[in-house]
Amino acid sequence: DLRTGKPILANKTGGLSGPAIKPVAIRMIHDVSQVVNIPIIGMGGVMNAEDALEFFLAGASAIGVGTANFVDPFVCPTIIDELPEVLNK
Repeated sequence: DLRTGKPILANKTGGLSGPAIKPVAIRMIHDVSQVVNIPIIGMGGVMNAEDALEFFLAGASAIGVGTANFVDPFVCPTIIDELPEVLNK
């Protein structure tokens, strides 16, 4: 809020994203995947193919990439290209 200088956040918290949120995101995906039978899109700290695999192993059906796009606009094709190699490790 420009008038008060305080953040405007509905839940009173926020601002954590990218690699910093990844452990929380992985845990939440795992927990939710144990109790629902619907597709889950995992997001929060996916920076490379290894991160993507962690999300899939935790129970995500698909992943979203956010912060990494600001670092490398071509990160999504890179993750797709590198995922088979990571799976073979």
